[in-house]
Amino acid sequence: MEQLIVLGTGNAAVTKYYNTCFALAREDRYFLVDTGGGNGILAALDKSGIPVHAIHDIFISHEHCDHLLGVVWMIRMIATAMKKGSYEGNCTIYCHRGLVSVIDTIAKLTIQGKFYRMVGERILLEGVEDREHRKILEYDVEFFDIHSTKAKQYGFTTVLDNGRKLTFLGDEPYNEANRTQVQGCAWLLHEAFCMDGEAAKFSPYEKHHSTVKDACELAERMRIPRLVLWHTEDSHYGERKKLYRAEGQKYYSGELYVPDDLERIEL
Repeated sequence: MEQLIVLGTGNAAVTKYYNTCFALAREDRYFLVDTGGGNGILAALDKSGIPVHAIHDIFISHEHCDHLLGVVWMIRMIATAMKKGSYEGNCTIYCHRGLVSVIDTIAKLTIQGKFYRMVGERILLEGVEDREHRKILEYDVEFFDIHSTKAKQYGFTTVLDNGRKLTFLGDEPYNEANRTQVQGCAWLLHEAFCMDGEAAKFSPYEKHHSTVKDACELAERMRIPRLVLWHTEDSHYGERKKLYRAEGQKYYSGELYVPDDLERIEL
């Protein structure tokens, strides 16, 4: 069974949701993508029934705190499990090459030496290049530069067991340079900072983000059948799904997903 397990859906400043991160589940193994801004990642994993010892691949898309800082807690917990003998094999953390030293430095400064020593030994920091392929959960995963306007950021694309192509675009709008990675998608994972009608209130464009309308018009134009929207503000807590879907369906005729934290989506 292949699932998208949504661990968090909020942007950097949310207080009601956790920051956007997720796991791809293939049977009893998991590929963790981003880790949010703190130890809330541990609660999200626990509530989702994902054991730390079943995560052997982690991808950090970029350096912003709401995507990166939870990785410190993952390193801490995985290193602890390794030392206790309850974690088999290694854990690989993928990121663009410039981020390797950042993650290493933060871990060194914040984690006890007996745990930090596992970094480089069994917890491996692997820098990847634009359009480099790696085998993860037996998927052929292609990492790619999203051409961020703020900080270097990578997304990825892969083909699932069912033959459907899935693409994660990080937390900035689609760039035409990534047409190859997006075209032909069955699943597009795209940020949507707020509804179009509230752009004046939340200023998504100043933050280099999209509205629900923008993301939906893109998916419609590129004939993408399934669109997942997240990395949003949280002023409509409890009503976001209804409101975002109502706006999005004006511009998009495919299957529109606006998940809450901890939802599971069958792929």
